[in-house]
Amino acid sequence: MNIMGEIAVVFGVCLISEGISFLLPFPFPAGVISLVLLLLLLFSGVVKERHIGRVSGFLVDNMAFFFVPPCVAIIEHWEKLLPYLIPFFFIAVVTTPLVYLVTAWTIQLLIRRKGGKGR
Repeated sequence: MNIMGEIAVVFGVCLISEGISFLLPFPFPAGVISLVLLLLLLFSGVVKERHIGRVSGFLVDNMAFFFVPPCVAIIEHWEKLLPYLIPFFFIAVVTTPLVYLVTAWTIQLLIRRKGGKGR
């Protein structure tokens, strides 16, 4: 598929998820709906990896640029965020190793279930 077709597929999924988010009776992020919808389309075989491979690779490779606007917004509102800096730091220090441990445990469990070599 050409690059414009791949972009159309990705943006089409995003557009559909925006509509779903608008129709829901409760607030739910359209980005999450997009990810779930794309996952379902990939698992069902309606969309193949080759249909979105180049565009998704480009987006992942350039992901750092998508974080520039939120970082600028954080810098602009630094005074408002300063009182929450210590709780945020504490949460980040506590949860980061916890996420690593749970992820490692889950991967080891899945390897054992598949009969692979694990500890």
